Amino acid sequence: MAQNRVADRMSLLHTESAFSIMARANALEAQGKSVVHLEIGQPDFKTPQNIIDAACKALNEGKTGYTPTAGIIPLREAIAEHCRAYKKVEADMENVVVVPGGKPIMFYTLLMLAQPGDEVIYPNPGFPIYESVIKFSGAKPVPMPLLEKNDFRVDLKQLERDINEKTRLIVINNPGNPTGGMLSREDILAVADMVRGKGIYIMSDEIYDRIVFEGQPLSIASLPGMKDHTIILDGFSKTFSMTGWRLGFGVMNKELADHMTMLMANSNSCAASMTQWAAIEALQGPQDPVRKMVAAFKERRDYLIEALNKIDGVHCVMPQGAFYAFPNISSFGLTSAEFASRLLEDGGVAAAGGTAFGDFGEGFIRLSYANSLENLKIAVERIAQFTRTFKA
Repeated sequence: MAQNRVADRMSLLHTESAFSIMARANALEAQGKSVVHLEIGQPDFKTPQNIIDAACKALNEGKTGYTPTAGIIPLREAIAEHCRAYKKVEADMENVVVVPGGKPIMFYTLLMLAQPGDEVIYPNPGFPIYESVIKFSGAKPVPMPLLEKNDFRVDLKQLERDINEKTRLIVINNPGNPTGGMLSREDILAVADMVRGKGIYIMSDEIYDRIVFEGQPLSIASLPGMKDHTIILDGFSKTFSMTGWRLGFGVMNKELADHMTMLMANSNSCAASMTQWAAIEALQGPQDPVRKMVAAFKERRDYLIEALNKIDGVHCVMPQGAFYAFPNISSFGLTSAEFASRLLEDGGVAAAGGTAFGDFGEGFIRLSYANSLENLKIAVERIAQFTRTFKA
């Protein structure tokens, strides 16, 4: 068979290792091994019934065709209202672009703004697709180290040193994946001061901003002079347990929104009609399911972090948002990838190695507590037993 010839740029793209870990865990389960799944970042809650009912209603009403590329007007208006009420960002319908999932906002933002010769600063450890798409755009990825000693917040002095005339975009994720860390109000104000008036854009990934346990994140777009230089990335997957519905959105100035709509027209045409109608219900319907889910995550977080810190050789900073723990396992003499692999094979717990999220994740693993409290207790027992077998 002739070898396929693909463009060189395809070598610049990488995937999410959590899905590879899940595939391996599923294979082990098929062989009869018991596995606790803590590798995938998706809520274990059912999509609220009122949202499902709204989608079914839309289907039964024949709302199954193409929609405007940027999204249906009622949804864009509802998203703008949500931004004004929750994020304190002045937004109108024309600032909103609806896309199938959150990743297109990352992809389109980099395609719009970054090119060879530019530099893009991104969180590390952070969501792995940031670095992947930065490389694909031709720009140079510049890691923003998020260190345990700083509670996985931005080192503002280091960031200021890294910003230069080539800096085109800075990515922030608040709360963050994989650490669950949050930038303080002072952090956000300082970042804004560093870039204001310099023509540098911010992509603010706010996909977890309603899954927080103390306080509320500050959207950098709400600060004076920042709205027109910020692209907000958000969506419905995490807050409303709608990962499989594939619906996200971006909020940005109108000129960028027009460019992003053009990218949508050339790639996806539009997001699915029935999911858009369901999303209106998600935003405007009862919010009790969201509050109950967040309360459950907090209960799990509180148990898990306390339990992990009782394991000899493990240390874990208390996450403030999202549903991830990022424990330090460096004392065991294994790389993060080795630890995660052996924990799965020998311990029966599926976790992601820290370096799946960047070089600064070495010495850590990510555990998703989007699983039942009962299963988390089983996982902790297995982790404790596993670490006892080889600790140096």
